Amino acid sequence: MYAEIIIDITNEALDRAYTYHIPEGMDLHVGDRVTIPFGASNAEKTGYVVGLRENFDYDPSKVKDIVAVIPDAISVQEQLIHLAAWMSTEYGTTMNQCLKTVLPVRRTVRKNARRIDPVRMYQNEQDEYHDLNPAQAQAAAAVIAGYQACVAKRTASPVTSVPGDTETAEPESTGTSALAEAKAAGEAAPADGHPVPRYLLHGITGSGKTEVYLHIMEEVIRRGDQVILLIPEISLTYQTVRRVSTRFQGRVAILNSRMSIGERFEQYTKCERGEVNVLIGPRSAVFAPFERLGLIIMDEEHESAYKSETAPRYETRDVAYERARLAGCPVLYGSATPSLTIYSAALRGEVQLLELLERAHAGAKLAETEIIDLREELAKGNRSILSERLYTLMQEKLEKKEQIMLFMNRRGYSNFVSCRSCGEALKCPHCDITLTLHRDGSLRCHYCGYQTRLMKLCPSCGSPYLAPFGFGTEKLESYVKKIFPTASVLRMDADTTKRKGDHERILEKFRKHQADILIGTQMIVKGHDFPDVTLVGLIAADLNLSAPDFKASERTFQLLTQAAGRAGRGAQAGTVIIQTYQPDHYAIVLSKRQDYRAFYEKEFRFRKLMGYPPTERLMTIQLASKDEDFLSMVSSAAAEGFQLDCSAEGAELIGPLEASVYRINDVYRKIVYIKHPSHDIIIRLRDRFTERVRQHDRRGLVLLNFDLQ
Repeated sequence: MYAEIIIDITNEALDRAYTYHIPEGMDLHVGDRVTIPFGASNAEKTGYVVGLRENFDYDPSKVKDIVAVIPDAISVQEQLIHLAAWMSTEYGTTMNQCLKTVLPVRRTVRKNARRIDPVRMYQNEQDEYHDLNPAQAQAAAAVIAGYQACVAKRTASPVTSVPGDTETAEPESTGTSALAEAKAAGEAAPADGHPVPRYLLHGITGSGKTEVYLHIMEEVIRRGDQVILLIPEISLTYQTVRRVSTRFQGRVAILNSRMSIGERFEQYTKCERGEVNVLIGPRSAVFAPFERLGLIIMDEEHESAYKSETAPRYETRDVAYERARLAGCPVLYGSATPSLTIYSAALRGEVQLLELLERAHAGAKLAETEIIDLREELAKGNRSILSERLYTLMQEKLEKKEQIMLFMNRRGYSNFVSCRSCGEALKCPHCDITLTLHRDGSLRCHYCGYQTRLMKLCPSCGSPYLAPFGFGTEKLESYVKKIFPTASVLRMDADTTKRKGDHERILEKFRKHQADILIGTQMIVKGHDFPDVTLVGLIAADLNLSAPDFKASERTFQLLTQAAGRAGRGAQAGTVIIQTYQPDHYAIVLSKRQDYRAFYEKEFRFRKLMGYPPTERLMTIQLASKDEDFLSMVSSAAAEGFQLDCSAEGAELIGPLEASVYRINDVYRKIVYIKHPSHDIIIRLRDRFTERVRQHDRRGLVLLNFDLQ
């Protein structure tokens, strides 16, 4: 027997498999980590088994033996190797880059006695179990039916239970619940022609999507299978982990970006050994080494955090489906504001649409929303960051001991500092971006991390007239504390959550009503459930509408709708104030009504007219180099010949153009866009463009990065 092995996945340049002989008696599987002799010196290297074969068309005497299988390394399922291969083709990156992505933990770390299990802090919490209402029960039953259909397809492989109490019955109340009735009705899995069923749970904010997830997970865990629950970012970990870990005590693992290597290794090992049934985490959790994966749930499916910003630039939505296809299990996407991509797929029948149109809490209604025109505020002489209406409501809520959330999607004390004499803004020396002023007097670049002190004289003209412009969350916090001196204020943004546990500490204090006002960026408005919040203020609602992105309106609508959904989730009614300079923009008007379907129809017509996704596929190719002149030469020469390729396929080519931020960390960036309805043609053209670039750049000095939408 022979093994195909990829050597040293820390080196992207080694993008080929080498063949080694498997010694007699060695038990080897695809995905195993091994030690092998490499090169003329036979230096020992580490590799991963990516394939097994009986025969080899080469002189067997010249094929080297594998030295050993590495013990205590995380063994990877064969499906993850296949997933890496699929990602390599789909996203135009090397197999090694993809292996490094699907194998994020690659070494054993010694046990640290001081290390605490991240879910241990919730072990004394009470489970907030709720029976499902009829709409929730119908949604849960549909997904459970799809899961059971997938289980039936696996009957050829006998089901074996994993360690632990996986035979725990459903809570007694479920037996007479609406869920039980819906199950008895015999909901059928969707016959959409796809290998595994996909579902979109579209529920308005506060409709109880999490409780639906939990009821479905009960069925999966009862059968001994495992669940991946994806959340978009660390700020959502706190409440999600608390809800899930109290429901499934001792059966939950968690991942987040603040964990040490040792902590991540322990959580992955628990998954691989079957010690847990649930893994909660961001996009990397989709690669969990579960042997009996029964369900993937992708909460807040629309969030941009699910898109990887480094190679491979994968879209978690698609990777989750491919992983589910390999595992033979359903995928459930959930959101109050689904992406146009997944909602379009649902309308085409490729994904089964499940809807929750009412809030779960009895009597709870969507908050009353008001749009404040900041132009009128200015005409009335109000130059404050708070409109008169928002200021008055904040006074009222504080007097009633109710809680307030203020959202502003820009951190820092001031947006930028400019010279009033020459008009020049202070910019990062390494990026084409202005520096942000913070309250401690530092100027920081939020792209590359460059930091300096605010100077006394303008570096361009020597004038002393430097002045800050704009507002950030830090300045908003300072202003609110000044006008409401008795109120307790918390701020949550990237600057206040740098250390491990900062997210949990801030959210726990606010949940326990140890603060009256929570100020923050978008991390405070995603999925959080605080019953005492009765007022949400959106300080600059149109901040992102002018962004150079065809998704600007979609993201604005999603953000405003999600933010508005934080108010009035308990027994008390909520109020939302949207402050804007563009009160008539459809993204703002429709977010006031939280009318997703109306927004979808209007935005879809715009996308169709312009040929943007999801009506067509769009490939963004970024070319980057530290040599600006060489980058310009290569990109122009490659694009000139590539125009013929695009014309032959009926595709549209745009570019090369300078990126919206042309230089980051002294690296220059050019962009090429390809548009065509066919996914396969886009992939073929991508590969052809790469060939043309390498014809002019044989040393590989220009880095290529691909983004498929």
